[in-house]
Amino acid sequence: MQYGSDDMPNMPDECNQLCFCPVKGIIDVISKKWTLFIINALGNRGKLRFNDLMKELSGISPKTLSDTLKGLTEEGLIQRESFAEIPPRVEYSLTQEGVELRKAIIPLLKWTATRKHAPNYKCSYRKLPAHLVKTDKTNQTKSET
Repeated sequence: MQYGSDDMPNMPDECNQLCFCPVKGIIDVISKKWTLFIINALGNRGKLRFNDLMKELSGISPKTLSDTLKGLTEEGLIQRESFAEIPPRVEYSLTQEGVELRKAIIPLLKWTATRKHAPNYKCSYRKLPAHLVKTDKTNQTKSET
């Protein structure tokens, strides 16, 4: 299969190979326990404040959430918007790259849910609203686990 600039704008026009090298950096980011839940919560709900994210991700510590949000902001996957109000208000939302990451993960979730050789997992995240993926096509919440 050949990949061209239409498929991947940062790649040369005619590329017969894909390299795993760029995956390393993003895998380091998304492999952290709460990262994909945060990406999904923001994808499902749009803009969320810190305490709203805490509710969506029951069980996450404030420090872990804060550190993860900072890392995702630095990586360009989410944006942090501060409002000059009293009390201060901060909202988090996905950037375009964050939206694209979330869309890229959905096929992986579907694939893992339908694998023949996948163990029969009992979902341990059912109490987390952020574990459910809203798809654009149906606009309904679907469990992908």
